[in-house]
Order: sequence, then structure tokens, then C-alpha cells
Amino acid sequence: MINRYSRAPAAVIASVACALLAPTALAQDAEDGVPYWVSTRKDTANMRVGPGREYRINWTYTRKGVPMKVLRVMGGWRLVEDPDGARGWMLAQFLSRDQTGIVKGAITGLRENKDGSGRLLWRVAPGVMGKIGDCKAGWCSFDVDGRKGYIKATAVWGAGKP
Repeated sequence: MINRYSRAPAAVIASVACALLAPTALAQDAEDGVPYWVSTRKDTANMRVGPGREYRINWTYTRKGVPMKVLRVMGGWRLVEDPDGARGWMLAQFLSRDQTGIVKGAITGLRENKDGSGRLLWRVAPGVMGKIGDCKAGWCSFDVDGRKGYIKATAVWGAGKP
């Protein structure tokens, strides 16, 4: 099954292998400041079952800007979680500190003002990705290909504290 942000599927066993191999890798000390939000930097980025090129690829992301949550840091590798809850390791060079988010739940509106007041500018469907700006009082600035407004933080995976 391919989801909204084009994650190419691998064998289901890869998810099980990731769950079994991850605890060994997690024994390493993580840097301060995790978890934190990132996004994919390139149009193609591989998620692996372990922190090294010798580990099997369990997902390939084929879209720039997919939001990810960094859970652990090991050298140049990051243990990340995607919006669907899949976890695996990605090279830091394929990740950007640009914060993006993906709309979850139901169709929601982009509003004119920071507090959610003002006119409705756009309706945004679940699965739509955009750039997240400042988040205050439960509302975040959200930019979907130049269509800007404010969205409820609870309506976006990738907003607020990771």
C-alpha cells in the first residue's frame, strides 16, 4: 500500500526486523535535544533497519519535505519516525531541519489570523503537506505551496513539541 506521501513498501518482515534490531542500536547515547522535527531533504531518501549502509532498506521516500521525528542520534545516522509510525534509520545528510507537517484527521481550514480568527483562506485535506512556522496558543503558520495561513496545531502531524 502506498500512502499519501509516496512511501514505497517493502516486505512486512522489515518492520519486524527493525523492531528487533533497534534496541541494540538504541543502547548508544543520544545527543541532547532529541526528539526534534526534521523533513526529508531530497526527493528520494532511504530508511534502513539499522544505522549503516549494510542494513536493508525498509522504506524509500520519494518526496521531498516528508515530516519526520528524530528519536535517536548515532554518528551520522538518525533514528526517525514518520507520520504513520514507521521507524528506521536515515543518514543525516538526507534530512533537513526545515519543519514540515502533514494534515491529519479531517479537512481543516487555514485561517487569516494567528489566533485562528478571521476569514477562512483555504480548506486543507488530510495528507496535505506544508511548511510549519511559528506555533503559539495552539495555532501554527502553515504554507502549502505559497498558500499561507494559520492552522490548528492539533490538526498537523509535525507541529508543536515532538
